[in-house]
Amino acid sequence: MADDTKHFFDNPANVQRVLYLLYFCCAILFVLDFIIHRHMLHAWEELLGFYAIYGFIGCVVLVLVAKWMRTFLMRDEDYYDRFELDQRELDGGDHVGR
Repeated sequence: MADDTKHFFDNPANVQRVLYLLYFCCAILFVLDFIIHRHMLHAWEELLGFYAIYGFIGCVVLVLVAKWMRTFLMRDEDYYDRFELDQRELDGGDHVGR
């Protein structure tokens, strides 16, 4: 049975609205950075856009570490299928359950 119901993000106009809302929120936060006084512990926190740059660098590092970890964590597509086949061979047949 096919599910033909339309979802919120199926409409490109809704996607555009969400993006505009995101841009608006970013602009408001940027303006508030000049208005609201923050208690800073380190001198580099006073740099304009420090937290935006810090967050961006953090995301980039996270992606790079994830790509590196993928080299030794990734398994073949049939990794679990092979385990099930090996178990069946040890059991001596293609039976399901006992």
